[in-house]
Amino acid sequence: MPPDSASTARLHAAEASGDESVVEGPLHGYHHETYVFPLPGVQGSERSGRWKCREPRAGLLWFDRRCFVSEEQLLTALDGRITGVPDIIQVSGLGLQRFIEGRTLGAVCTSGTRVPDVFFRQIVTLFRQLVGTAPENVTAERRCRPADRPEDGDTDGFLERLVHFTEQSVYRRNLERFEGLFGDLGVTAESFQYLRKHVSGLRRRPFCLLHADLHRENFIVDGEQRLWTIDWELAMVGDPLYDLATHLHLMRYPVRQSRTMTEQWCATAEAVRPGSSNGWRHDLGLLVDYKKAQSVFTDVIRTALSLDIGPDADWRHLVPAALRLRRILADAAVPLGLDSVPGPLRIAAALMRWCQGNGTAAPEASL
Repeated sequence: MPPDSASTARLHAAEASGDESVVEGPLHGYHHETYVFPLPGVQGSERSGRWKCREPRAGLLWFDRRCFVSEEQLLTALDGRITGVPDIIQVSGLGLQRFIEGRTLGAVCTSGTRVPDVFFRQIVTLFRQLVGTAPENVTAERRCRPADRPEDGDTDGFLERLVHFTEQSVYRRNLERFEGLFGDLGVTAESFQYLRKHVSGLRRRPFCLLHADLHRENFIVDGEQRLWTIDWELAMVGDPLYDLATHLHLMRYPVRQSRTMTEQWCATAEAVRPGSSNGWRHDLGLLVDYKKAQSVFTDVIRTALSLDIGPDADWRHLVPAALRLRRILADAAVPLGLDSVPGPLRIAAALMRWCQGNGTAAPEASL
C-alpha cells in the first residue's frame, strides 16, 4: 500500500514494527482493520512472537450494543481472572494485542459438527470464569452512563436495552434505505411489539461479565491444543444466561452436545454463583429467540449490502441469498409475530427490487 494512502492502523503497525516489510495484513475481519508483525529485538523475551495493531473500520455498521470503551483496556483488567486471553502491551503509547498463532475452532470442527472434548471442557472453564467475574470486579471503563445500566439481577431490563438497541440503532437508523426491503419480507415496526411481549418476564439472575460473541471463529486452537478466546469488543456486563444463549445460537452444536453444554453450564454457573441459572428452563429459549430475531435485522442488511450485481443481472443469482434469508425469517417467525414467511422466489424478487433502487451494492467490508 502506498504511503500516501496507508490507513492509520497500517501506519501504527509500521511504526511499532520498525520495518514495514514484516507487517502482514490487513487480516480478514468485520469490525476492525488488523495488521500483524513482530517487534524488533525481542526474541526470547516476553515480547517475542507476533503482535497485532488494529483500528475500527471507518463508517462501519455496528449491530451489537457495546459496553466497554476499549477492548485492550478490558483485556488488561481481566489479567489473572480469565485464562486464555491475549496479552496486552504498550509500545509508544499504542496498545498491542498478542497475535495467537493457530487455527480457529471453526477450522478444526466446522459449524454443526461436534466439538472435541478437549476444547469443550475449556469452553466450560471459560464460562466458569466469566460467571465468577462479578460486575464490581470489572474495572475497565464503560461506554454507557450509570443511569443506563440495569441494576444487578434485572434481566428484563438488561434484555430491553438490547431490544431497544436493535430497534433504534439497527432497524430505525437504516430505515430510510431498507424500509421497502424489510416491508417486503413482512418485518415492520410492529415486529418489536411482538418481540417485547414474547421475551418479557425473565427470572432474576446475578449479573457477571459476558463475552457475548462466543462462536467458533472467536476461539483459536494453538499448537498445544489450548483454546484462546479473542475478539472481546462486544463484551458486556449482564445476564449470565444470555451468554449461554448467544453461544448456543452461534455455535450450532449438534443437538446432543447442545444439551450437554446447557447441563454443564448450569451446574458450573450454580457452583460459582448460586442463582446464575435461575429459571433457565423457561428463559433460555426466550433469549435464543431474541438472538434469532436480532439476526433478521442484521442479516437482511448485511445480505443486501453484500450483493454486487448489475442492473441487468438475472434474479436467479439471488436465490442462494434468498434461501438463507428465508431460513433466518422462519427461525424468527414466532418472536417477531410473522403470520407467514415469504418463499425464496419472493425474497429474491425483493432483493432484486432493492438492488435496482439502490444501485450496485459495495462489499460490506468497505463500509
